[in-house]
Amino acid sequence: MANKSYSDSDECINLQEDVIPPSFVSARIKKPIVHVSKTDFDVFKNEMKEMMSSMFLSQQKELRNISSTQKEIQKTNIVIENSIANLSLQQDEFKKKINILEGQIKEDRKKMFILEERMEEIQRSSRKSNFEIRNVPKQNIETKENLIEMTITLSKTVGGSLSKNDIKDIYRVKAKSDKSKNTPIIVETSTCTSKMDLLKLCKTFNIRNKSKLRAIHLGLRRDEDTPIFVAEQLTIKGSRLHFLARDLAKSKQYKFCWTSFGKVYVRKDENSPIILLNTEAQIQELMQK
Repeated sequence: MANKSYSDSDECINLQEDVIPPSFVSARIKKPIVHVSKTDFDVFKNEMKEMMSSMFLSQQKELRNISSTQKEIQKTNIVIENSIANLSLQQDEFKKKINILEGQIKEDRKKMFILEERMEEIQRSSRKSNFEIRNVPKQNIETKENLIEMTITLSKTVGGSLSKNDIKDIYRVKAKSDKSKNTPIIVETSTCTSKMDLLKLCKTFNIRNKSKLRAIHLGLRRDEDTPIFVAEQLTIKGSRLHFLARDLAKSKQYKFCWTSFGKVYVRKDENSPIILLNTEAQIQELMQK
């Protein structure tokens, strides 16, 4: 009967007890202890010493090389600095010399300008009694007598009284090339008054006559319609200034442009002041206004 009282629930409990495993107990695995002998340690220590010593020697060599290179660089820098200092001194000396030379050049220019003005004045004075007849056709046979006759004929044509005794010298300017045939005829009169009177009469004739002065008014029968021009003889500088002054008069509408005793003048109109032109720079300034 006792065996029969054994129930199913009891059987189930027994089964569960059989299934559950016993408690798990973990064990820590320990590394094996390595025992280093004294001999091995000494070997390692010596190797480290040798390695450190080798590295130290290598660094010392590199430091010596660097130190040597640095000294060379320092020497080079000193040389460069000395060179720069010398160049700076030389530059200062050159500047002083240049300043001195520039000062001398300015003084020389002033002296040259004064000398040029004196020379110009002398040339103007030597030509104060001279006038020139430009664009006169050159004759096959041309003598001083021919030229004097042409000048006297011109004077009579414009109402003057110039005579042979009033002409000190007369000549045609030599041509620089074969192309320039009709070079100016220079007439040197005995007095400045004779020159001025003839120039005024020629100017009046051109104002009153539409045909203006021509070769026929000199008594020429060949190329008689060739226009001629009578003006006082200017210096090279005066001729250049007169050329530029005429250009100024055209460009800026100056009503008057003339020469008197070798000097060049312009005037805007009757109410404007008379301007004496002395230099090309002065004309350029007037051009820019």
